[in-house]
Amino acid sequence: MTVHSGRWSLEDRLEQGLRELPFEVPPGTASVTVGLSFDGGVIDLGCHGPDGFRGWSGGARREFTIGAGWATPGYLPGELEPGVWHVWLGLHRIPPDGVPYEVTVTTSGAAPDRPDEPPPPRPERPPRRELPAPPGMRWLAGDLHAHTVHSDGTLTVTELACLAASRGLDFLAVTDHNTVSHHPELPAAGAHAGVLLLPGQEVTTDLGHANVFGDTGWIDFRGPSADWAATSAARGGLMSINHPLSGDCAWRRPLPAGHRPRLAEIWHSSWWDRRWGAPLAWADLWRPGGVVPLGGSDFHDPAQEKSLGEPVTWVLTEGEDVLGGLAAGRTSVSAGLDAPVLLRAGDELTAMGADGTVLVRPDGRRAAVRGDRVRMPADGAGMHRLETHENEVIALCG
Repeated sequence: MTVHSGRWSLEDRLEQGLRELPFEVPPGTASVTVGLSFDGGVIDLGCHGPDGFRGWSGGARREFTIGAGWATPGYLPGELEPGVWHVWLGLHRIPPDGVPYEVTVTTSGAAPDRPDEPPPPRPERPPRRELPAPPGMRWLAGDLHAHTVHSDGTLTVTELACLAASRGLDFLAVTDHNTVSHHPELPAAGAHAGVLLLPGQEVTTDLGHANVFGDTGWIDFRGPSADWAATSAARGGLMSINHPLSGDCAWRRPLPAGHRPRLAEIWHSSWWDRRWGAPLAWADLWRPGGVVPLGGSDFHDPAQEKSLGEPVTWVLTEGEDVLGGLAAGRTSVSAGLDAPVLLRAGDELTAMGADGTVLVRPDGRRAAVRGDRVRMPADGAGMHRLETHENEVIALCG
């Protein structure tokens, strides 16, 4: 057994927020269990082996086990390579009087037991909403921000997939914090529930969060934000800035203008009063050439005041190529599946179920919408939106 103990100070946190504590894994080891105890504050937990990243659970767990065939959610199962490993401690919240801590590491020649988790029954799906689309294309409804037990959510991947299908979603991005341990489970869970699950990672730091969509492998949250964007692009993925104005999770990380992604989660569940125009103003400043608006519920737990698919992001796709539609900027965001929606296809806008609302063009010009299905010319690049007469945003489109 290896034990590290001491007291982290506020000065320690300010000097270096992520600490690495070494331990030795001898040949023939079948499992490693790490336990963390501390009093006060918030300390995040993760792990790195000689061959690279092995897992992250942030502040959601104080113990994890890694074996060849199974690992605690958030961590990567696989052979335990002999050598020096490191426990990662993220000094997330350290009060002025410090935080006493202890880390224990136990190695074993016995493999951990795999929990028996029978999947929930396949859910019934409500009827799909059919929206007008160009020939050979269709609008798919999804949520681009959700979490499971692989980070700080409460549902398994399969349980989350079933919830998404029962809510009527066509796709869901599973974006657990700083880990990709959920990715291998997505195909089977999506097939069981009848919903397309997109691999994702919410790259999470004290100064801002970003979603990376696609089968990119792990994105190292310890590096500069420009590296996140470059790595995701090089591996065929897409990066989006998350909830840029959401409390202490707001985006405050430096990112040169030439590296700023077009995708941004303008409509997040924290935008509880949509008369508040700050997210729109942020988008105008972030990329004057136009932001592709996304929506995300940031779903964690059915007991929270967040519902999966609220808001819903519609993506105009060829087949099920959601990433292709996102890359092309063919998105629309609405409050829910049956809410008013503003669609763009080429140079034409269509407002559905939006009689009596106001169309706001990128240059600020406004026009009343009269009718339940109204077609209008689009006004070049930039974000269009629908508002009520009281300036509450009810739909966005790229």
